[in-house]
This record gives sequence, C-alpha cells and structure tokens, in this order.
Amino acid sequence: MPAKIKKGDKVVVLTGRDKGKRGEVLRVFPTETRALVQGVHLVKKHEKPQGMGKPGGIITKEAPIHLSNISLIDPKGDKPARVGFKTLEDGRLVRVSRQSGEVLDA
Repeated sequence: MPAKIKKGDKVVVLTGRDKGKRGEVLRVFPTETRALVQGVHLVKKHEKPQGMGKPGGIITKEAPIHLSNISLIDPKGDKPARVGFKTLEDGRLVRVSRQSGEVLDA
C-alpha cells in the first residue's frame, strides 16, 4: 500500500498540544509510522559542544509526531481531508481527497 502522507505535504495537527497547527512534512519515518512536521511538536534538547564549530546549549527542534495525529490539507477546501487512491487511465496510482475528489499528486 502506498503512503498516504509524503515529504512536502501540507498537514494539520488533529490532536495533542499542537492541535490546529499547520506545517509541511520534512521527513516520514515509515517503520515507526511517524513524521517530522515543520514548526510542530517542538522540544528542547540539551547538547554538548561538538568541538570548535558547534557550541553547546539548549536547542529547540521538531520531534516526530504520529501519523494518526495529522491529516493532509485538502487543496480545494483548505480543511483536513481523508486520503484515498485512484488509478488513472494511463495506469498511474494517485492520491485523491475523499471530500473533494481532487488529485493530490501532481
């Protein structure tokens, strides 16, 4: 089964402390069923200095969020959409929005 959420997709958070926030998927971890979303699920991490080039300190970075807690944004309605699959006439399998029927893959 192909992935419903891919790198570069615009998503919205459905549950959790970041509910309602929107961002772009930076990376998908398929084995863990998690994704890294820009500006969502920010955590503080303490890092040691890594030599001359990189100082240490407390940095803020994105942590992976479970795929069940995010939803793709429908390009037509600008709301969360469920994703389905459809085979085109030329044989390609594309993602489509269940609400609007809009093709999500270019």
